[in-house]
Order: sequence, then C-alpha cells, then structure tokens
Amino acid sequence: MFQLGKTIVSEDILEKEFVCNLSACKGACCVDGDAGAPLNEEETKILEAIYPKVKPFLRKEGIAAIEAQGTWVTGTDGDLETPLIDNKDCAYVIFDGKTALCGIEQAYNQGIIDWKKPVSCHLYPIRIKDFSEFAAVNYDKWDICDDACSLGKELEVPVYKFVKEALVRRFGEDWYMELEKVAQELKNQ
Repeated sequence: MFQLGKTIVSEDILEKEFVCNLSACKGACCVDGDAGAPLNEEETKILEAIYPKVKPFLRKEGIAAIEAQGTWVTGTDGDLETPLIDNKDCAYVIFDGKTALCGIEQAYNQGIIDWKKPVSCHLYPIRIKDFSEFAAVNYDKWDICDDACSLGKELEVPVYKFVKEALVRRFGEDWYMELEKVAQELKNQ
C-alpha cells in the first residue's frame, strides 16, 4: 500500500494485469453477486434524472424492478446501490445475445445522455471505499474475472492502465499522472 494524495492505494492495481474479456465472461459482473453496483449520493440524483431517457433501453424486468424499488436502493449494509431484478441481475442490465451489457452505457454510446455509467462499474476491478480522511483504492479479485486476468497477462496490461479513464474520472488527471510515476518507480526497482 502507498499513499497518493488523499488515497491509500493497493500495489495490486499496479502489479496485477486485467483486460475485460466479454466474449468469455458474458458480462457476469452485471448479473452475479449479492448486491447492486455501489453508488455515491451524486449518482443517485443522476440516475433519477436520466431514468426517463434510459428506460427505452432497458428490459421489461429491469423497468419493473426500478419502478417497484426506485432508480437506486439502500442495500442491506446501508450503502447506496443499483436495484436488482429478483436479487440477481442489475436492473439496468440488458443483453446482446447471451452477453450482459449496461443499458445506461448504451444510452450514453448513442448520445442520449452524457453520463457513462456508475463510476464503480467503470472502475471495476478496482473498488473504492471512502473514509472521512481518505479513500482506499483496492483491486477486487473475483473468480468470474479469471479470463480477464489471463487476457491482461497475455496483453501485459496492468489494472491501473485498463481503468485509466475511470481513475481519471474519479480522481483527476494529476492524480493519475502521479500514479503512473509510482508505477514506473516500482518497475525500475
């Protein structure tokens, strides 16, 4: 672990390799697990505002879940998250054949909205835990992502490079440039 500004960062994000392999996992992270995608308070307001524009992209099951539960929920641990369909799929998930995709991201890709998706989804496999004085930046190893780890190793892409856009979105360009310096220093040791 090392400190970077007001973050405590796991060296795993520099040392582990990762590239999403949708053809292998079929977007399992959007349909497996026991909770929705983590959200921050600002994102709950965004979801409320964009829902009418995203709704046409969603499955009827997702619409039903959102209209019953809301555009976001408070999870059993008290954290804010996306609602689920029958305690499984994220309510915002859609399918291209057997591959799970994000309905929010599809609306973004078509220029309907200007918000890509929750930052926690964009950052995955990095998970952020905010504390009062700092944020913890950790690599989340999940066996459904074994193919992504293999592809990352094959392509030699460390986690932090794979999620560069999301890290810049969350922490800013200056923070990311400092992270790259730390990565280079570790590599040179």
